[in-house]
Amino acid sequence: MRQWIVPRGGRLGPAVVVGVLVVGTAAACGGGTGEPVVGLITKTDTNPFFVTMKKGAQREAGQQGLELQSFAGKQDGDNEAQVLAIENLSSYGAKGFLITPNDSKAIVPSIDLAHERGMLVIALDTPTDPPDAADATFATDNYQAGKLIGQWAKAKFAKDGRTAKIAMLDLNANQVSVDVKRDQGFLDGFGIPVGDANKIGDENDPRIAGHDVTDGAEDGGRTAMENLLQKDPSINLVYTINEPAAAGAYQALKAAGRDKDTVIVSIDGGCPGVENVKKGVIGATSMQFPLKMASMGIEAIAKFAKDGSKPQATAGKDFIDTGTTLITDDPQAGVEAKDSTWGTQNCWG
Repeated sequence: MRQWIVPRGGRLGPAVVVGVLVVGTAAACGGGTGEPVVGLITKTDTNPFFVTMKKGAQREAGQQGLELQSFAGKQDGDNEAQVLAIENLSSYGAKGFLITPNDSKAIVPSIDLAHERGMLVIALDTPTDPPDAADATFATDNYQAGKLIGQWAKAKFAKDGRTAKIAMLDLNANQVSVDVKRDQGFLDGFGIPVGDANKIGDENDPRIAGHDVTDGAEDGGRTAMENLLQKDPSINLVYTINEPAAAGAYQALKAAGRDKDTVIVSIDGGCPGVENVKKGVIGATSMQFPLKMASMGIEAIAKFAKDGSKPQATAGKDFIDTGTTLITDDPQAGVEAKDSTWGTQNCWG
């Protein structure tokens, strides 16, 4: 059975036969525009975070005189579609590509092949495993993003004189680095000792009611929250991997009559999430800057195509830090933050 991969930009790329071979050819300058090709491969094409990345990449590619071909997995965790996208870009003779890996380890052999074919590979948001499998990573410091919302929640519960009972709404069973770092950063910020810093769910702290996975989606967040409320109805603090999961968690809490006495924290900084901060649905969220990630990544590939140079990591880190800012309308002492008005002016999606 043949399955065809279609660039999300709208133009049919070289056909790929799943698991067998690449058929069809393409010139090094892509689909007839005469411009060098660069690629963007995101986890999905529905999450506003990745939609914003695509906008940033398209804008920068146009400014740099490059043709962008964009691809996406069908859902979080879809590694196969990303492997096939790399094959498509190789057929185009692409100069390089940006990728948000769905599986940080499983994608590495395909990245190695891309390097053999002379492409620059830049990870966005989610590092590869190992991180140096990509030439560079442009990302939020996900540990710091988690730590910020953990510090905020710790200060809020201390001020209110409440003991937390925490639901941890993570991404999926793969425990990719972005998932692990946000989870562990939150626990660290809240003052809960982590076990293995590279593993979710090995803590013994009685304040943790449990973990469940959401696939980073609203319906997944709702189901995960329902599951954990059945396990422990006393939950009053909910960590979520992202704002769609937070929106789903809120729906479950509201249905259970627990929305008024439960605090939700999250990470993203999308406009719907910031609006939920303004409404009081989310207590605090850590804002990322996906437009900046994608623009800087395309700029780096353009520079590589001109002179062969590669971007250098931020001092003291193994990636290029694109920043994070805490957004809340309930500021806590000792935790730097911006309000939802600022968030609305700087959000994405």
